[in-house]
Amino acid sequence: MKILLMLLMLYLSCDILKNKKNDKMKTNPVVYFEIPVLEMNRAVKFYQTVFGFEFERKTIDNYEMALFPFKKEDSGITGSLAKGDVYKPTKDGVILYFKTDNIEETLKKVISQNSKILYPKTDNGIGYVAEFEDSEGNRIALSEDYSN
Repeated sequence: MKILLMLLMLYLSCDILKNKKNDKMKTNPVVYFEIPVLEMNRAVKFYQTVFGFEFERKTIDNYEMALFPFKKEDSGITGSLAKGDVYKPTKDGVILYFKTDNIEETLKKVISQNSKILYPKTDNGIGYVAEFEDSEGNRIALSEDYSN
C-alpha cells in the first residue's frame, strides 16, 4: 500500500510540474520585432509622422537601430527599425499589426508620406484591419477594435 501511495504522489507531483510548464506556454510568445530599413532617417520620420512614435537611437551588435517606445507595465511588445546587411525590407514576409484608434486617419498619414495602401480598411469579423507599404518597402498592417 505504501508503494502505491508513493507512486500516486509521484504521479501527482509530475502532473503539477507539467501543468506549471504549460501555464508558462499560455503567455504571449512574441516579445520583440525588427523592421528592416534601408535609410534610417527616412524610416524614423515615416513612423513618427504616421504614429507619433518617439525613437531611441542605438547601435546594437554593430547594427543601427531605432527602438520603438516601450513600457513594461503596458500590454503589447516592442521592437525597432533595424538597418544593416542582414535586414532586407519586403512585402512577402511576416506582417506586423500596429494598433490604431482610427484606421482612416492613420492611412491618410501614410498617403501623406507618399506611401501606398496595400489592403483597404476591412471588417475581418473581430475588428478592422488594413495594410500599407512603409517608406522602406515593408508590408505593415493596422488593427482597430470595433469599440472605436
